[in-house]
Amino acid sequence: MAWVRRWSAARSAGIRLAALFLLGVLGLLSWSAAVHAAPPLQLQPGSQVPNAWPAITLQADGTLGRNVQEMLGRLEQFEAPANLNGSLGVRDKQAIWLRVPLEISQTPESPWVIHIGYSSLQEVDIYLTSAGRVLQQALVGYQRPPGKETLQSRVPAMLLNLQAGQTYDVLIRIRTLGPMILPISVTELPHGLFLAQREQMLQGLLIGLALCLLVYSLIQWASQRERLFAYYALVVLGSTGFSIQFFGIGAQFLWPGNVWMASHAGIMAGLIALAGSFLFLNYALVGPSTRGWYQRVMHAGAAVTALVCAAFVLDILTPRIATIFMSLAGPVPSLLSIPAALRRVRKKDPIGTTLLFAWLAYGIAAAVMVCLVQGWVPTNFWTLHSFQFGATIDMLLFMRVMGLRSKVLHLAALDAHRERDALHSLAHTDPLTGLTNRRGLYVTLASSLLRCDRQHLVAVYLLDLDGFKPVNDQYGHDVGDELLIAVAQRLRGHLRESDVVARLGGDEFVVTAHLLNPPEQAHDLGMKLLDSFRSPFVLGHRQIRVGLTIGYALAPEDGTDAMGLLRLADAAMYSGKQAGKFCLRRNTGDLALGSARFVEPA
Repeated sequence: MAWVRRWSAARSAGIRLAALFLLGVLGLLSWSAAVHAAPPLQLQPGSQVPNAWPAITLQADGTLGRNVQEMLGRLEQFEAPANLNGSLGVRDKQAIWLRVPLEISQTPESPWVIHIGYSSLQEVDIYLTSAGRVLQQALVGYQRPPGKETLQSRVPAMLLNLQAGQTYDVLIRIRTLGPMILPISVTELPHGLFLAQREQMLQGLLIGLALCLLVYSLIQWASQRERLFAYYALVVLGSTGFSIQFFGIGAQFLWPGNVWMASHAGIMAGLIALAGSFLFLNYALVGPSTRGWYQRVMHAGAAVTALVCAAFVLDILTPRIATIFMSLAGPVPSLLSIPAALRRVRKKDPIGTTLLFAWLAYGIAAAVMVCLVQGWVPTNFWTLHSFQFGATIDMLLFMRVMGLRSKVLHLAALDAHRERDALHSLAHTDPLTGLTNRRGLYVTLASSLLRCDRQHLVAVYLLDLDGFKPVNDQYGHDVGDELLIAVAQRLRGHLRESDVVARLGGDEFVVTAHLLNPPEQAHDLGMKLLDSFRSPFVLGHRQIRVGLTIGYALAPEDGTDAMGLLRLADAAMYSGKQAGKFCLRRNTGDLALGSARFVEPA
């Protein structure tokens, strides 16, 4: 009979389990009924209700056609929401009715206000009801121009005319194409005004900062013609426009009652920011001269985004399609740019590090925004403003990237100028003595002659060393080169800073002196140079003597042409050589020009 005992024990255990199951079901049903019959909000002076969701129940309307009277007859069908975070996700195919029960024990000294702290809602109908009757109503939302009964507010709101000892139901119908982010609060009017002013101050600060960055970038682009500033301006313009629409500033101040702007401004601004991000990151990371797949893809992304924006503005694309494109393409510029940024990080380039921090801030903000839309995080001040805070940090870090990039371009320009100056110096400088060479002499002499007149004479001296060849023959060319360097230094030491010394080649030098008057001053300067060669040159342990023969001409008295003056000076110098050397002679045109060494430079 053991099996009978076992069967009896099993039957008793089954009965006990069934009883426990029934008790659990009854408990769940009673809990569900308790949830459905959530206690009303108790409104007392000084006790604000920043989050009304613990008392809220809801019902979906898939027909989109039910009115408030129908919903008043279906109050028992309202159910508790899946979560109390204040967001219902995207429900563009249905309208949602919310029920907020209220009780007030004392006659209020100031009106109570119900707020829905999110402005981007298409249609919001708010009804104050009691005992099945509609006492007040307000039809708001960005697709509706404000009416006389509507509270002029940044977000959907309605003043509640409440009486002590009464029980009310506030029914709210919401229909929108975007996410249903619904931070609902019930506050006294003074406290509501305080919260509104705080929000306005915050928006004024952040949007003002963004506008300052926008103006600065436009001014820099206009003055420098640097495209990086223009691309940054697109990013700032788009991000700022999105915030202005998202937080209701545009509908409240910039385009009140303009349904088209209210429904297009946010998406349009987001697409502008996206196109600017493609262009800005491409230019900041690789510049305009690099060619490769990355640059082609970034340019193509910017072009496609611009086309989508144009199609949306012309109402060829619906807001839903434009939003889907923006959501999918939004991370693309950053994802494509990460390899280039990491390469810069490995090179210890601060641009790469700054961009990674910017993307981290943007990624966190975007993740919080996604969680907010899906109802995974509570709807509060920080989560609602997370994307705006992230975008502001992003803009500031992009500003640093722009500064670093501009610094790189500035240094590159300085290097180019230095290289150009070095090449210019090499082209116009004698490599042995550091003096101006023949090409440089022609440039400076031509410039001086443009400013000469009878009161401001220009003297052109051609100098040739006496006895230089024997030095080369006796001591070698190295000593000869040392002597030429010493000659250059001695000539410089006996001239003014404005005078120019040039080496034509070999042991021939040219000196040009400016602003001389009278002509005797030119003769005195020539004699000073001649006398400086009476003492020997000390080269190591050697003392070497060389003489000097000088021929010169004056402009404009003897001529005004650079080549002509050099020929005159050359003829005077040869005349001095033939007359015994170590002398100074001037050619006023009476000496024959026997040399054709001086021709116009190529």
